[in-house]
Amino acid sequence: MKLIFYGGAKTVTGANYLLDSGEIKILVDCGLNQGFKYSEDMNYEKFAYNPAEINFVFITHSHTDHVGRLPKLFKEGFRGRVIASRPTIDLAKKALPDNLNIITEEAKKEGREPIFGPKDLEGVLDLAEGFDYEAPIDLDGGIKAVLHDAGHILGSSIVEIQFPNQIQNSKFKIQNFGKIYFTGDLGNPPTPLLQPPYFPKDADYAVVESAYGSRIHEDRSTRKMILENVIKETLSKGGTLMIPSFAMERTQELLYELNQLVNHNQIPRVPIFVDSPLATKLTEVYKKYHNYFNKTAHHIIESGDDIFNFPGLTFTRTADESKAINNVKGPKIIIAGSGMSTGGRILHHEMRYLSDPNSAILFVGYQVVGSLGRRILDGEKEVKIFGEKILVNCQIRAIGGYSAHADQSMLLKWIQSAASSGNLKKVFMVQGEEDSSMILAEKTKTDLKIDAVVPSQGESFELL
Repeated sequence: MKLIFYGGAKTVTGANYLLDSGEIKILVDCGLNQGFKYSEDMNYEKFAYNPAEINFVFITHSHTDHVGRLPKLFKEGFRGRVIASRPTIDLAKKALPDNLNIITEEAKKEGREPIFGPKDLEGVLDLAEGFDYEAPIDLDGGIKAVLHDAGHILGSSIVEIQFPNQIQNSKFKIQNFGKIYFTGDLGNPPTPLLQPPYFPKDADYAVVESAYGSRIHEDRSTRKMILENVIKETLSKGGTLMIPSFAMERTQELLYELNQLVNHNQIPRVPIFVDSPLATKLTEVYKKYHNYFNKTAHHIIESGDDIFNFPGLTFTRTADESKAINNVKGPKIIIAGSGMSTGGRILHHEMRYLSDPNSAILFVGYQVVGSLGRRILDGEKEVKIFGEKILVNCQIRAIGGYSAHADQSMLLKWIQSAASSGNLKKVFMVQGEEDSSMILAEKTKTDLKIDAVVPSQGESFELL
């Protein structure tokens, strides 16, 4: 079995990994490369393999950097099976049309064809199959798979693939099996909504994310305290608190935390807007799959509390409803996408309030290098939005503890567990900036005495 890294190598986005047995080709994730825009030039490049030869695609979860190029794969010839958890399929059906709108709009501005079209999106979704966690999945050639809870977002999966190996000696042909785990994005427990991630005990190989491989997060109590303090500080000045937030998971976690703060009178009751049609649609999916939530969230729901609704909360759907937020005097809170300020309605609010010293912007997720969010977070005093220069005078805050990604400590615990059987031969660090991946690899080698590498784009490894 050969493992080849076609994306997510020494970079956070564009996850794309190929397992090739010589007869069966399995992709794990087919993500969009994200930066300043969705229509990055590299997303237009042809795949380094023939999509028509791919038999199976496993999608670890429905974030764009893991699922966003799936319609392009279909466009270039893929007709195999797409496998993911049931919530992942439902979330992707909501999120991918939104991606298509953004991609189409960006391509139009640049005078070129979109990366994929509506027929490609419809076609690949028709190939999608939803599975429950822990359900055995039989593939071809004696290869088997199982999806485990990754605890990252609703429906996120660790993909376990079991593959046969043949050992030839002078007298016998012995067949044994190897196991490789793909973490996708690993969760950061304890989370407000989800179960902790699955910890395997018997890996031969592991492909492990490393977005926060060099960092330790604040604990949950700390992040909730920071959220409460930032809200109180901003509202006391009569300002506007802007929270650029990913429509999927981060927004729902924030709503859960805000619901608690409002219901326990820990923050003033002010207008709170979720200015994101996509977040509104995705929140409905979350309500459908509350059986995936942790015990605490279940208990609150069973007590009659709608964890995604509370006094003062408004979901805005139309452009006119979004514009009307400007007419609501502060103090107020606005949650809007995109999470890295690379597009979406948050840009309109940033144009209005970034220059206001009484207002604040709170980052609650990873900000990729080059994104507007990262530039603001790094302290740029002037930014351009829609071609207009905007001074940054507002307060800038960030909460790492809200990250849905495991930190260094959790990643090392997961790797240590995967090595319990004593069979773990190699760990591949992916989906992180190169420095972060290298630090985690070095910690794995020195602290756990396990071989770890940071693969390069296109690099291939033989799994024995």
